[in-house]
Amino acid sequence: MPSEEWFEEWFNHPFYLKIYSHRNELEAKACIDTIVRETGLAREKHGPMKALDIACGAGRHAMELARRGFITTANDLSPYLIERTRQKARDANLAVSCSMADMRCLTAESKFDLVVQLFSSFGYFETKKEDGQVISNVYRSLLSGGWYILDLINPAHLEHNLIPFSTKTIDDLKVIEKRRIAHQRVIKEITISSPEKTMHFEESVMLYERASIEELLVTSGFTVAFLHGDYKGSPYDPSASPRMIIFSKKEGS
Repeated sequence: MPSEEWFEEWFNHPFYLKIYSHRNELEAKACIDTIVRETGLAREKHGPMKALDIACGAGRHAMELARRGFITTANDLSPYLIERTRQKARDANLAVSCSMADMRCLTAESKFDLVVQLFSSFGYFETKKEDGQVISNVYRSLLSGGWYILDLINPAHLEHNLIPFSTKTIDDLKVIEKRRIAHQRVIKEITISSPEKTMHFEESVMLYERASIEELLVTSGFTVAFLHGDYKGSPYDPSASPRMIIFSKKEGS
């Protein structure tokens, strides 16, 4: 692996949460509402259920799961984001366990009823083989009958709605974002200027067509149950839905 990949630098910088401050707890609540309703997990078991949030960021989904009674583990590669998650969980008096690991190296074996990977936190790597390794790791981490919820950008919607250039001001920061689609990836170049200095970051995420991502899931052993097109649980429309939220299950043996 390279000594430092784009997500290691960007997700470990305090500016990251400033740029994405519009992704709030209300959106997280709507997303977890949909997941709990559609999987039926709240109705299936009488005892506590275990959930893993991969690439948890600042933990907004993990904390919402904990509020629903899930024994929740939040995982991220970024020391900065994991510490923010710990602090927010303490402030909210929520029991969220935190781990810091590359998703390609997760080692949990058959522990969780639910694994979520939300807000375009999949497809960071250079190869589909690496993405397939992530899915295989998730499969091993789930109990029989467990659910994997994978939230991706819908490529068709993005192609028609991509904003190539935008600017905004956040506090004393000027933010310029340039976006393009190239080599089956959406790439965002971010320039952030403060009174002291100017910094440059990049995001690069693989865009998966439905057939391609379902092939990876099925190859790892999953059964794809259904898809939704947004965090509120709207039906998936291949051309119009902004998201491609895939509900997959590890069938019982």
